[in-house]
Amino acid sequence: MAQIDNLPPLREVVQTYGLMAKKSLGQNFLFDLNLTSRIARAGGPLEGKTVVEVGPGPGGLTRAILAAGVQKLIVIERDSRCLPALQEISDYYPGKLEIIEGDALEIDPRALLNGRPARIISNLPYNVGTVLLTNWVSNPDWPPWWESMTLMFQKEVAERIVADESDTSNYGRLAVLCGWRTEAHILFDVPPTAFVPPPKVTSSIVHLKPRQKPQECSIQSLEAVARAAFGQRRKMLRQSLKSFYGDAQKLLEAAGIEPTARAEDIPVSAYVELANTFDRLKK
Repeated sequence: MAQIDNLPPLREVVQTYGLMAKKSLGQNFLFDLNLTSRIARAGGPLEGKTVVEVGPGPGGLTRAILAAGVQKLIVIERDSRCLPALQEISDYYPGKLEIIEGDALEIDPRALLNGRPARIISNLPYNVGTVLLTNWVSNPDWPPWWESMTLMFQKEVAERIVADESDTSNYGRLAVLCGWRTEAHILFDVPPTAFVPPPKVTSSIVHLKPRQKPQECSIQSLEAVARAAFGQRRKMLRQSLKSFYGDAQKLLEAAGIEPTARAEDIPVSAYVELANTFDRLKK
């Protein structure tokens, strides 16, 4: 294992502060500093950059990001048990690490950045990862406050994030939202054995970059039409979209989409056109 700093080994840190992972918080800790350094590098060169990390736990990825030369790292941690371990890292990197205690679902990172652009690099807690991603991608302000996101998810979630209509089993609402506003791809997988405790599933690192000029569209309308379509994905769109728009046949024809198509048949651009057509017809 690579020695990236002179701080104690993570296993020792966990024992010192009694940081047994809590299932209720979706915690699975990474002790391998070679792996955490690889994740940090996947976020691109970090010298002089500001980074936001959610759920740092005992600080394995935190230490890797700081060792990569980041100018400022802001971590958001809900588990107060982890704060002393994170403070020890902060003392080792004076002026580099800002520790925020709280729930990332209730904290807007923009308030912490003072207008600085930032990257997000996180081993997200499994139980809130998808919600956080959706919040970050669907923010009304675009281009967003983040320059890129390098995030860990369960592999099956990662595949749903990057899917398109050619991958019918994984293509769904999350893929439509992420495909509309970002360019997303899976970088590499992380086996269960890399974690303590080991989860029952493989994880994947996903890198997302914001599209600077995505197609104009109402987020609310896009989410609503995708929810209706994929809510009954085996039905033809003229049936599944009736809950969204009573005359679904009219909506589809106005958007130039075959009414007999199914949810997984049409690309992200067609969902954007459906949402925009809905807004026009509504007016």
